[in-house]
Amino acid sequence: MEQAVRDSWCAETCTPTHRPHWGPDNPARDHCGVTALVLNDLLGGVLMRGEVHVAGVRVDHHWWNRLGAGVEIDLTREQFGPEETVVGGTPVVRPPEIRWLRAEYELLRDRVLERLAADPAPAPSAPTAGR
Repeated sequence: MEQAVRDSWCAETCTPTHRPHWGPDNPARDHCGVTALVLNDLLGGVLMRGEVHVAGVRVDHHWWNRLGAGVEIDLTREQFGPEETVVGGTPVVRPPEIRWLRAEYELLRDRVLERLAADPAPAPSAPTAGR
């Protein structure tokens, strides 16, 4: 699933204001919100939001996922440079309708689902008789 998400990132799935600067050298950049939504679709759990700080000043927000037992998944954490720090983490209720970055979210979701359908996970093996 992780590879399907990473392979689905492109300029058209990132935040529109960053689109002119998107590149394969940092493909996760400005994909945190849409990636968190797609993972929430697939895995459930809770959306998490933190603040991105540079020199102690908030410059943006960062999104990731928290699953059961407090396990956190953040596929876009590597987007940040050494001067950027993610601070805090607050659970956020997913809105019933996606308005913010809707086109980017839908494109990423569709691309991920296509990749997952093309490369389904292997089925678990059947138990051996006598065990």
